[in-house]
Amino acid sequence: MSWYQEFERWNTFTSLDPTLRKELELLQQDEQSLEDAYYKNLEFGTGGMRGKLGPGTNRMNIYTIRRAAEGLASYVESLSGQSKGVVIAYDSRYMSKEFSVEAAKVLGRHGILTYVFSSLRPTPELSFAVRHLGATAGVVVTASHNPPQYNGFKAYNADGGQLPLEEAATVIDMVNQVENELEVEVGDQAELEASGLLKWIDSEVDQTYLEKLKEVNVNPELSQFASDLSVVFTPLHGTAQMLVEKGLQQMGITNLHTVEEQAIPDPEFSTVASPNPEEHQAFELAIEKGKQLGSDVLIATDPDADRLGIAVPNTTGDYQVLTGNQTGALLLDYLLSQSEHVPENGIVIKTIVTSEFGRVIADHYGVSSLDTLTGFKFIGEKIKEYEETKEHTFLFGYEESYGYLVKDFARDKDAVQATVLAAEVAAYWKSKGKTLLEALEDLYKKHGYFLEDLQSLTMEGKTGSEKIEKIMNDFRQNPLSKAGGLEVIAVEDYTTSQRKKKDGTLETIQLPKANVLKFILENDSWFCLRPSGTEPKIKFYYGVKTNSGEESRRLLDSVKQSVNEQINESV
Repeated sequence: MSWYQEFERWNTFTSLDPTLRKELELLQQDEQSLEDAYYKNLEFGTGGMRGKLGPGTNRMNIYTIRRAAEGLASYVESLSGQSKGVVIAYDSRYMSKEFSVEAAKVLGRHGILTYVFSSLRPTPELSFAVRHLGATAGVVVTASHNPPQYNGFKAYNADGGQLPLEEAATVIDMVNQVENELEVEVGDQAELEASGLLKWIDSEVDQTYLEKLKEVNVNPELSQFASDLSVVFTPLHGTAQMLVEKGLQQMGITNLHTVEEQAIPDPEFSTVASPNPEEHQAFELAIEKGKQLGSDVLIATDPDADRLGIAVPNTTGDYQVLTGNQTGALLLDYLLSQSEHVPENGIVIKTIVTSEFGRVIADHYGVSSLDTLTGFKFIGEKIKEYEETKEHTFLFGYEESYGYLVKDFARDKDAVQATVLAAEVAAYWKSKGKTLLEALEDLYKKHGYFLEDLQSLTMEGKTGSEKIEKIMNDFRQNPLSKAGGLEVIAVEDYTTSQRKKKDGTLETIQLPKANVLKFILENDSWFCLRPSGTEPKIKFYYGVKTNSGEESRRLLDSVKQSVNEQINESV
């Protein structure tokens, strides 16, 4: 059907939700926006689906949620997992609880037991709950750190990880087989509750998770110095407050100060331009409070609490927000240096766009490291593989986009775990008379000055998708031979699983196929292009290494300039 025929199908549907009906009437006044709402189905990809709220096949609403849940129900039935059930959690966004109930009503219509948290909970607790309750699958209704007009639906398997590629392909196929989202049947909420097919969960899972959280701390002397640490915490209007506060308190942090204005769940995220700890402006209120109190570390989590950002005092009397790579390096070095016993087969897992700093630190301690594709589901998949084969013991997993996992009782990035460990690291270094920034500088002096950056271009709608494709095609067909004065020594194209070296020889990349290009430069530098799987963006990642911070900054700017020149020619 054409987009207009899809619109007509909705417009003539007599039982359309009244709120969506009113929104649809307004939408008809803007033909371009109307087309964008109907020109395709909101894609259910390997990371689930995410999009703007509103009427339309390309929007998040009760009908596209029902379509996704119907596909998930078919997946659960294919595994005979109805009695083990599905766990659903949700964040503070508009319609999150309503979408969770709609999903539960679809699943219940199929006779599938569904556990739903009675109030908002972090994504990592959903991952834990799937494993704890022995469920067949899980769902988180969240759009993570996207703007307020977005929401999403992320699916998890029985291991508590985001669906790996093969399972995701099965679910995607089942979702795509749902021909008419308007006609998906749902059960009655009251009847499902009475029959026991819809169960509300909360404190029992919370308490079990908090007990497991104690395993994150590694230093037996922690209680001697934790109470001296002053921490400012902000959940950025999201889900993390209860678990983070209790987690820090049970490890001995008594000087804890939550940013009150941002402790209130708020779908508008009204105190920040973006509820993303990767963005420095998200720390403005925390920095203000930190300066008043003279705090040692500021901690921010994103709305669904799977990403952690930290800021620390610098020499100018201000606070510096660390990058995800810098935080990862500090956490990893502390874990490996302070653990009483590091298994001989221990392994650190990171992604292909995460700094090489972590690999060098792991090498220093005689620990193996492994790269996966971008996306924590690939790290979770490897954890499960090593758990079964015993080939390696998982020690730490992380990605540059502020996602960390310390203990594998969850199988997705876990900002609650990362907060507890980050507080321990800060307390430890304070007991040694150092700030986290000084500890980081020591790591640079020891291993080299690694510096990274990320650029994102947002290109929404149909024309945006076409521009992103054009940029990727141009870099494939006209690859740079130099960037920032550095020779390109290899180009990795993950769509073909091939690494082409400067001399023309080809090597096979032993990772799943993905629309990613990575250019390997001389002197341990690189850059990478990757269209986002969950947002209308194309991302450009950069990494360099020299013998000084100033030199690394100059080189990074030069590499970025070379790449940006080709981007501008492409579009």
